Amino acid sequence: MHSANHNTGFPRTLVQAEALDRICDLDLVITLNIPFETLKDRLSRRWIHPPSGRVYNLDFNPPQVHGVDDITGEPLVQQEDDKPEAVAARLRQYKDVAKPVIKLYKSRGVFHQFSGTETNKIWPYVYTLFSNKITPIQSKEAY
Repeated sequence: MHSANHNTGFPRTLVQAEALDRICDLDLVITLNIPFETLKDRLSRRWIHPPSGRVYNLDFNPPQVHGVDDITGEPLVQQEDDKPEAVAARLRQYKDVAKPVIKLYKSRGVFHQFSGTETNKIWPYVYTLFSNKITPIQSKEAY
C-alpha cells in the first residue's frame, strides 16, 4: 500500500487486499501520509507527454519551455484527472475506500505509516524499516 491520502498504491480496496491475501503473505505494509493540500498541489501541477509517457511537474521537474516536451518539442497535456477539482475528488474517495484496508493491516501488526512532505526527510525512516525487515542478500563468493 502506498499512501493513506494518495491516489496510487495497491491494494486500494478491501476486496483487493483479500485477493492479495490469496497469493502472498504480507509482512510489511507502508503508507505515506501526505497532507491533502500538498498532494492536490503536486498532482495539479503534473503535465505529461502522452506519446512517450514522460511526466513533468511544474515545481520539481519543469519542462525547459512551459507546455513543451524537452525532447520532441511537442505539446504537453494535463490529464483531466490531474486538474485540481478532479484531484480533490479522487483524494476524498481514496481516503474513504482505504480506511478498511488500513484497519486490516493495522490489526495484523504489519502497517507502518510515515508522515511528511519531503522525500529526503521521510526516506531515512523508510530505509531503516526496510533494512530491519529484509535479510541482506549474500554474494556467491560468501558460500
